[in-house]
Amino acid sequence: MSEPLYSSYADDEDMLELVEMFVAELPDRMASVTAALDGGDYDQLQVYAHQLKGSAGSYGFQSITDAAAGLEDALKSGSPNPAILKPHADALLDLLDRASADPQS
Repeated sequence: MSEPLYSSYADDEDMLELVEMFVAELPDRMASVTAALDGGDYDQLQVYAHQLKGSAGSYGFQSITDAAAGLEDALKSGSPNPAILKPHADALLDLLDRASADPQS
């Protein structure tokens, strides 16, 4: 397994509960991204990428924001090509899987 990805707010007690809630939702978000990708629902995949792009940075996960932006850009670049989208989606899913709220746990 790859190294955990911690929020830049991991040491901020005021943010910890919010970051924990965000991380707790990530398995469902991963399932949604995977289902949209596998089902060829690129409009919905773009919605998920856009949502993650906006929210992840707010919770201290800039790398997730960057990966979601990359996927969103790939989706906006014309006719979606699964061979181009898959590496972007895989990179995003890897980061989502590694996200952790608290390095102490």
